[in-house]
Amino acid sequence: MFETGEPTAPAAGARGTSKRNRGPYGFEISESCQTCKLNRNGFYCDLPTAAFKDFSAIQSISVYPEGALLFMEKEPSHGIYMLCQGRVKLSFSTCESKTLTLRIAKPGEVLGLTAVLTRSHYDATAETCRPCQIAYVGRENFLQFVNRHPEAYPGIVKQLAARYDKACDQLRTIASPKSAHKRLGKFLLEWAEETRLGDTVSMHLAHEEIGELIGMSREAVTRAFGRLRDQQLVVGRGATLMIPDRGALESFLAE
Repeated sequence: MFETGEPTAPAAGARGTSKRNRGPYGFEISESCQTCKLNRNGFYCDLPTAAFKDFSAIQSISVYPEGALLFMEKEPSHGIYMLCQGRVKLSFSTCESKTLTLRIAKPGEVLGLTAVLTRSHYDATAETCRPCQIAYVGRENFLQFVNRHPEAYPGIVKQLAARYDKACDQLRTIASPKSAHKRLGKFLLEWAEETRLGDTVSMHLAHEEIGELIGMSREAVTRAFGRLRDQQLVVGRGATLMIPDRGALESFLAE
């Protein structure tokens, strides 16, 4: 099942087809895991043939625009969202009712996994920060699937372990005594590598959101961008930046 339009939860149990097409956001859309040409980096990609076929049968694939809400913090879990293409921002509210960015999910991640496994509430709000292709599986269908196919558990554990490692790495970054521009430079290098755009950094994050991810204020991020530009370690403005000399930026960060 392929959908575009309103950012509501896709219907569980929909079957994909073998058809591939280029969607409204310019990227090629695979309507089934069985026909997917994307990088095989999700836990569902390495399942044995029988399990993979069963998993494909209970998912539906949708394309979401930028700014679509997948689920909200404290909402009862209703299913998992497997990010195939794009980026999703995860955020949470503080006791002072301020919204903070927790992390940015990348392709291959499964969102809402812990909440579905424990039949609890989502612990964050998930919002697309660029157009996304996402595969959805309803909670009961997913729980029944893993009961039938215990061979899926190693991939699930790998997903949970990766999330833990990422959280630890983020805490180390926030607690780092490194200067603001070095924190920002490290963030930009990692972002460029993860998006597989070479030395092009394409993001739709405000300076405040970047600061929340690396433990800096909005003003500090803005000043850090200015310093990196002044030294020609990054060029460009807005959502797209270039790292003209990756080696020079890496040497700068090592000083």
